[in-house]
Amino acid sequence: MEVLTIPVSDPDRAIAFYTKMAGFELDVDYRPNDDFRVVQLTPPGSGCSIQFGTGFGAYLVVNDIEAAHRDFAARGVDVSPLRHKAGMPDWQGLFVPGADPAHRNYASFFDFTDLDGNRWTVQERGSLEK
Repeated sequence: MEVLTIPVSDPDRAIAFYTKMAGFELDVDYRPNDDFRVVQLTPPGSGCSIQFGTGFGAYLVVNDIEAAHRDFAARGVDVSPLRHKAGMPDWQGLFVPGADPAHRNYASFFDFTDLDGNRWTVQERGSLEK
């Protein structure tokens, strides 16, 4: 488990709680547009972070996005089309179809929803260190 996605009602209030009261380190607060915001915080000494924001679901990280996409589809999971970040490295929240041609870490995605409506975002990271 690399990151745990949690629901919050007010991201700014949650940032204040987790940093000032719980002592978490703020890793990322990225909001390229009104439809996407990701906040990531890590507890002291932890290898697992938390994330909250808008425009994404719980993350599943794989080292081959195209193979994972084929595998999920072959198992009968209704997967979204592959997409990747446009304008890397200065990403402004726009995606284009298909996997990232260079297979850069954290650039390619697809989504699926489980039977209870939980949204998962699958993202590629080429090197999955243990």
